[in-house]
Amino acid sequence: MTSKNAETILIIEDNVSLRDMTREYFEVHGFLVQVASNGQEGLVAMQHSRPDLIVLDVMMPGMNGLEFLTIFRTTHQIPVILLTARDAEADKIHGLELGADDYVTKPFSLAELLARARAHLRRQTQPVAVTWLQCGAFDLDVLARTLRVQGRPVDLTRSEFDLIHLLMRHPYRVFSRLELLEGLREEAQGVERTIDVHIRNLRVKIEEQPRQPRWLETVYGVGYRFSPDREA
Repeated sequence: MTSKNAETILIIEDNVSLRDMTREYFEVHGFLVQVASNGQEGLVAMQHSRPDLIVLDVMMPGMNGLEFLTIFRTTHQIPVILLTARDAEADKIHGLELGADDYVTKPFSLAELLARARAHLRRQTQPVAVTWLQCGAFDLDVLARTLRVQGRPVDLTRSEFDLIHLLMRHPYRVFSRLELLEGLREEAQGVERTIDVHIRNLRVKIEEQPRQPRWLETVYGVGYRFSPDREA
């Protein structure tokens, strides 16, 4: 059984029986699981959701795991565990150089894969002094408190900077207005609609068409979401 706060794993594997077996194992242990059969399907899946960790096979038809990783690492820092063949040392080395966080050799123990996944997820939740964030066209220098969008510097108020900082730390997550207000820790007299004003002002500064926002999406009835890879 999974909870609504369960962590999400994306399994990219072309072997149907292995993929299903791995999916079921993670689901039994409380994870939400998405699957894709090659790198191209994995990239499509990333356009619609943001998993907490990816289990990635290397040898697949179409776009293989290393090709996926090359594209994926230009915009994402989500942990990736490679599934490699026993004698494919070159793939392991190349994968780690491309940004994979770990690898497991086939045939593998599902218990070991689960333990490795949990270890990487624990590291993700530990506080880290992040001083620079890069998401798609957005570059944010936390210490200098500056933002560039497509290389263009954007002048922000304190609240606007804190808001985009919070959203960039959790791309694709939907925040309620109350969550964003609490995240800002500002003395806003508890008025959730204050967030609407900040979002509107941010859109004017960062969006090409503020009335048809590309990156700062409204999720009707819920709140807002930052989608750095959304097409114009």
